[in-house]
This record gives sequence, structure tokens and C-alpha cells, in this order.
Amino acid sequence: MRIYVNNLNELNDNERITINGWVQETRKIKNLMFIILRDNTGIVQVTAKKNTLSNYNEIYDLTRESVISVSGILNKKSVSKSGVEINADKIEILSYAETPLPMGVIDKVSVDFDTRLNNRFIDLRKPENFFIFKFESELLFGIREYMNSNNFIEVHTPKTVAAATEGGADLFKVKYFEKDAYLNQSPQLYKEILISSGFDKVFEVGPAFRAEKENTVRHLNEFTSIDIEVAFADDNYVMGILENSMAHAIKHTIKKLGSDVFKYNSSLGEVKAPFPRITYEESIYYLNNNGFKLNFGDDFSPEAMKILAGKFDNFYFITKWPVDLRPFYTMPDENNPELTKSFDLQLNDIEITSGAQRIHNYKMLEQNFLIKGLNKNNFEFYEKAFKYGMPPHAGWGLGLERLVMNLLHLSNVRESTLFPRDRTRLSP
Repeated sequence: MRIYVNNLNELNDNERITINGWVQETRKIKNLMFIILRDNTGIVQVTAKKNTLSNYNEIYDLTRESVISVSGILNKKSVSKSGVEINADKIEILSYAETPLPMGVIDKVSVDFDTRLNNRFIDLRKPENFFIFKFESELLFGIREYMNSNNFIEVHTPKTVAAATEGGADLFKVKYFEKDAYLNQSPQLYKEILISSGFDKVFEVGPAFRAEKENTVRHLNEFTSIDIEVAFADDNYVMGILENSMAHAIKHTIKKLGSDVFKYNSSLGEVKAPFPRITYEESIYYLNNNGFKLNFGDDFSPEAMKILAGKFDNFYFITKWPVDLRPFYTMPDENNPELTKSFDLQLNDIEITSGAQRIHNYKMLEQNFLIKGLNKNNFEFYEKAFKYGMPPHAGWGLGLERLVMNLLHLSNVRESTLFPRDRTRLSP
């Protein structure tokens, strides 16, 4: 079994071990040197003596971030900061790191964000950055766990498509043999087709692509979307699934990562459902009483959302959005045709989820194509599913990176994206 730094306290004093990692730093005396070895669970001090290592002169010239394998005796009575060290009798150099490094791992000198992203392979060696993706992994596991325990089927739908999911021009066009195709904005249309097939409850985790020309700290052109769709359900039902899945996933993540959560993000705590709800019209009224001039049908600016977020402590829903602000497949509210049975889930001032009950009536869907100025011929594969028995259904789509950004109070969604794709970045 491979040994990691965080396993060392579980082992016996004077036990012989082998451990691998990166050279974080070295301290040298003529016939003695100390190596701080790092793996993705922590750091440990390695003591290397000239009279016990046949390749001591080679080891003496080790560069920071070189990769080594250390064999030796575990000393659990060490005076080092961790109280544990390894007295090495064999050190194998697996890979030399060139000097100078493009950026440091533990250096106090900061570098700009572009330099970090251009050298992401080193940036992710920083424990605080690596933690973001441990957190993201556990959070996603918690969401999946909730879906699986509630009888959802995980599906995988196409990412190259013949038509826009939501209409508009925010599409990446690609050449698909002799035809034009697009990178999918979301799995929305395919989720609905599956509902007509009797799948009942589906969820998907996969990439989504938006050719938006936004260049902000909260926008990406490729992101990870978590989507669900449920048959015989309305907007309130899937809001319940959303808030309960969030509560479950956050509880799971805190339990799994333990003290690391509070080391890197002391303010994160468990959340409890149900979340507060405020309608679009109530939001307009509140904002107009707090210095904004908004009319029905206006969308909310980032500044307005900061004011509205001040009314709530954590997650909250904005419900019943106007028809003009929602996609063609959104179900109108039966009590007010100017409104829809839709919602956004907000975390502080950032929208992380958009969802709704969908139109399931074929004639109503056809009418909405005309109202939204869409060519229904582009949606023939989708529209066909509504002619032969489509149940009422509802669902939502959630941006994973935005959720993590907000939960961890990161300043930029690119921080929670391994290799971001935006207007200017296509590499690495």
C-alpha cells in the first residue's frame, strides 16, 4: 500500500517506510541536509546524512519541486514542527525540476493571475489551490449521492447538436463533416425527450458551452453543468430537490474533509432546507425601495443583486420570472400569463441555478416558437417528442464552478476551474 504524509502518524515508530513526493525546500549543512517533502496530503521532514546515502552529493544539489522517492526509518519523536521525520537511507531522484521555477509554491511573492493560469501545473501544487478541487470533488459526490438515493438515472447527452437549446447567438459553431453543428448550451432538450421516453427522473453532469462575450469574474465559456429533469413534477417540487441536494452535499463535504474545510474557509457551515423564497415582483419592490429604479421586465444588475442578497443570509430562491426573461420551453404561470413557473437559486449575490416547470403541451410549445421568433424546423427532433405523450415535467441546471466559487468565497470563477476557457484563454 502506498504511504502518504497523512498516514505517518498511524504507523509505528522506527518502522521502515517508502514515501514519494516533491521537494518543497532544503536546508543544508556540509554532511547533513533536511528536505521538506510534500505530497497532496501534507509535508514531512526528511533527514539525509552523507554517511548513510551513497548518492549524497547528487542529493545535495536537489532543486525545489524535484520529485523523489524516500526510503528510511520513521522517527515519531522528532523535534521537527510536525513531530515526525524520516531518517533516509535511500533517496531516488525520479525527476529533476529545472531552475528557476516559473512561479513558487510556498514563496511569499505573489504573481498575477495570468501567470498562475499559464503555469497551472505548479499553481495547483499550492495546498490552498489543491483543496478547492478536493472540495469540488466531494461536493459533486454528495450531489450524486443524493440523486442516486432518490432514484435518479444518470444520463449522458450529446454535446454536438444541430440546434440551439435556448435560441439566440451565444453558440459555438463547428464543422461536422458536411454540416454545421454547435456545441451544446445545455442538455435541456434531450432531458425533456428522455422524460417523454418514461425515464421519470434523470440527472447529468457534463460540460456546457456558451459563446457569451462576457469577460467577468463569474463567466466562463465552458463550464460543468449539473442538470436534472423530473416527470409529473412542477417548479416547487424540483426546488425541493435542489435545496435538499445542496444541504446534503454540503453536509457530506464538511464531514469528509473535516478540519481542512475550516482551515481554508472558516465561514462555511451546514445549510438547512427549505431555503427562503422571494418572487421577481417582490424583488423589484424591495430594490426600488433601496435606491434602484426598476420596471417590470428588467433584469437585475450585479449591483442590484448585491443589495437583494443583503436581505438573506445564504441560499435563496427568486421565483416567478417574467415570460420575456425566460426560454421558450418555460411554463407560464396559470394565474398570471406574464409570469412563469420558474426560479433562480442564488447564493449571496450570484445565480448558481436556473430552473422551471416546462411546457408539455405541443400546441403551446408551437406558439412559443413563434412568440420567441424561433424557427421550429430547427427543433423538429425535440418537438416530435411532444406529439405522442409528454407528461408534465420540471427541472434545473446548476453551474458547479460558480457554486464552488461562492461557497469558498473565491474572487474569480477561474479559481474553481482546473483549466478555464474564456474569451482570451484556450490554453493550457
